[in-house]
Amino acid sequence: MVKAVAIKCNLIDLTLKDWQLHLVFSFESSLPAEEIGLMAVNRKSKEELPYSCEKINEPGAILYKTVINLNDLSNHVRDTGCIDFYATYRLTEEMAENVLLKKRIKTEFQPFELSWVRDEEKGVFFLPYTTKKGNFSLKILEKKVVAEVDHFELNSEGELTLKGYAFLLDGEGNSPVKHRRLVVNEITDYEEKRLFQFPLEDSYRKDTPHETAGFQVQIDLKKLYEENVMPAMFQFHIEFTGEDPETGEEVVKRSKALILKKKANLQPNQFTILETEKGPARFHVYPQKKKRNMRLRMNDYTFKTRAVYFVVGNKNRAVSFFRRSKNKLMKKIDRGVKKAYYFTFGLAGKLPVKKKTVIFESFAGKQYSCNPRAIYEYMKENNPEYKLYWSVNPEYTDIFEEKGIPYIKRFTLKWLFAMARAEYWVVNSRLPLWIPKPGHTTYLQTWHGTPLKRLAVDMEEVHMPGTNTEKYKKNFTMEASKWDYLISPNAYSTEIFARAFQFNKTMIESGYPRNDFLHTDNNAETIRALKEKMQLPADKKVIIYAPTWRDDQFYKKGKYKFDLDLDLAKLREEIGDDYVVILRMHYLVAENFDLEPFQGFAYDFSSYEDIRELYMVSDLLITDYSSVFFDFANLKRPMIFFVPDIETYRDKLRGFYFDFERAAPGPLVKTTDEVIEKIRRTEAPDYRLPDVFEPFYEKFCYLETGKSSEKVVKTVFE
Repeated sequence: MVKAVAIKCNLIDLTLKDWQLHLVFSFESSLPAEEIGLMAVNRKSKEELPYSCEKINEPGAILYKTVINLNDLSNHVRDTGCIDFYATYRLTEEMAENVLLKKRIKTEFQPFELSWVRDEEKGVFFLPYTTKKGNFSLKILEKKVVAEVDHFELNSEGELTLKGYAFLLDGEGNSPVKHRRLVVNEITDYEEKRLFQFPLEDSYRKDTPHETAGFQVQIDLKKLYEENVMPAMFQFHIEFTGEDPETGEEVVKRSKALILKKKANLQPNQFTILETEKGPARFHVYPQKKKRNMRLRMNDYTFKTRAVYFVVGNKNRAVSFFRRSKNKLMKKIDRGVKKAYYFTFGLAGKLPVKKKTVIFESFAGKQYSCNPRAIYEYMKENNPEYKLYWSVNPEYTDIFEEKGIPYIKRFTLKWLFAMARAEYWVVNSRLPLWIPKPGHTTYLQTWHGTPLKRLAVDMEEVHMPGTNTEKYKKNFTMEASKWDYLISPNAYSTEIFARAFQFNKTMIESGYPRNDFLHTDNNAETIRALKEKMQLPADKKVIIYAPTWRDDQFYKKGKYKFDLDLDLAKLREEIGDDYVVILRMHYLVAENFDLEPFQGFAYDFSSYEDIRELYMVSDLLITDYSSVFFDFANLKRPMIFFVPDIETYRDKLRGFYFDFERAAPGPLVKTTDEVIEKIRRTEAPDYRLPDVFEPFYEKFCYLETGKSSEKVVKTVFE
C-alpha cells in the first residue's frame, strides 16, 4: 500500500477553436504512473466524463494532449453549469492496487476567461477560468459579468494604478456596454455609504481577440483623502452601463467585489505614507484574508495615532502572549483530562455488563427528541423488562425533570460507569472520539436526516473551524467504525451512508422512527392540543422556518452563526393577518434572535423539545438545504425553499447528492418577495402540490408508515 504520492499536474495550453476545447497539460508523479487520461466532472451532480490523452514528447518535459467537443461538455451539464478537470492515472500494480486515481489540474494565473466562445443555437457561453485556488474549470452559462484585476501598483505619490479585464456577456450574445467605470464602495455598518466612480480607459491586451476587454485606471488616493472625510475602508467593483434594446432605458450592471487571486502575478499587499493637507496619512491596498476581496484602507497617521498604534500594539502583543500561554496550558490540561477519562472508561468497561440497560442520547445530550426519543417511547410501552436512561448535558435537564424521565448528567463519574457497563447505546449524532466503546456494548446509531448535502468522506473540502478535510474525514470514520447498527430511512440513504461513513456492519433500512408520529397522530385533535400547548393562535395558519447551518459561518469551533435573510417585517406586513411564523434553528447555530419587535407574529422554537410536533402544527414549511423537508414531506403539505446563497452552498461548501434544483418538492426562491408570492399561491382553491412531489415521496418516504420504531426494536433488541 502506497502511503503518499507526490503529483503535479499543470495546464500548459488551452485553445478554443472549431467548436473544440484543446488542452495540453503536464503530469509528474513521484511513483510510476500509467494510463494518463482526463476527466471532466460535473460540479453539481459529480457525473464523470472520461477522455483519453495523447502523449507528447517535448524537450525537457512529457506532456499530454486531449481534444474535447464542446457539445459533449454542454450535454454533460445539461447546457448550464460548471465543469472541473482532473488528470486520471493508475499506479503500477507493483506499487498499489489497480484503481483509477485522479488529480485536479492546476493553472498559473492567466486570463482564460478571455478565450470564451458562444453557442448561438443554445444561447450559452463557454467560459474557461481559474478558480481562487488556482484550479482550471469551465463554466457554461447564459450571461455573465466578468471582471478581474491582474495588476495593480501603489506608488510613493499615492497613485493607485489598476489593470485587468472586464466585459459583460448578455443573453443575446453581445456586449451592449456604452460605459465602464470603476466603483470604489465604502465598507461600513452604517446605512449611508460613500461611493466614488472613475471611468475606465480601454487597454489593448495581446492575450485576447476582444478589443474592448482590457482596462486600466488611475486613482489619486491623496486627492481622494484630502477631499473627503476619512478614515475609511473600501472595496472595488466594475460597473457597466448599457441600453435595453427593447425599451431604450438605461441598464446598469455591477460585478461582484474584485478579488486578488493567489496565483496572480503581483505583489498583493502594498502601502505608502504621505504628507497631505490634513496631515500624514496611510494608504493600504491588500486582499481580504478568506474571500480575497481587494480592499483599500485610508487613515490618518499623526504622531498621536502612531503613539496609539505603538502602545495598543505592544499591549495587544503582551495580552496575546499571555492568552496563547493560557490556551496552551488549558489544552494540555484538557488532553490530560481526556486521557484520564479514556483510561478510566476503559477500566470501567471491564466490569460486568448491565444486561438490558439502554442509554439514549439526542444531539449531544441537549434534547429529548428525534429517533432516540421514538425508540425510547416504543420500548417504554412494549419492552418493560429493559432499564432505560438518558444521557443529558447538565444545562438541559429541565425537560427530563418535567417529564419524569430517568437521566444521568453527561461526563459525570456516574455517567462514565453507566455508559461503560450498559449493554446498549442509542445515539443520533457522533459521540466524542475519545470515548471508547466496550466490547459488550451494542451501539445503535440512528443518525438524524436523509442526506441532501454531502457527508463525511464524500465532502471534497471541509470549512468547519478546528479541523481540516483530512482530519475531519479520519475522525468521522473512526467514530463510525464503533457503530454496530445504523438506521437508514430509504434505499437512497443506505447507499450514501455505507460509502460516506465507510460503514460495513448492519444497516437497518426501516424509515426513521421519529416520523411514526406524523402518521399515527396526524389528526385535528392532536394539532389543536399542540397549538394550545405552544400558545399559538388557533385561528391562524402556521409557517415553520427551519434552515440549516453554514460550515463556514462561525464564531469558533462548535459555535456557528446564522444570518436571518428572511425579512420578518415584510412577512408580517403582507401575511400577518392570516399567519404566524415559528423559527426552528439548527442545533449547531449559536445565535439568539431578538424577536421582540415581532411579538404575536414570530416565535422562536429553536429549543423546543422535538421538531416533529412543530411539523404537525405547521401548514407550510420554509427551509433551505436542511434535511427537515424529507421528514415534513410525510405530511404532504406545501414547502418553499428559500436559498439566496445556493450557488455558494452548492459549489463551495458542501455540494448535493442529487439535482436539488430540479427535484426539490417545492419552489426555490431567493427573496422575501418571492416567498410571499409562493405562500399566496398555496391559498388558491385549486392549489395542488407540484408534479415532482409524488416521485419524491415514493423515493424518500415509502418506508415510513408508522411502524419504523417497531422494525428497529425487533431487529436490535428482540
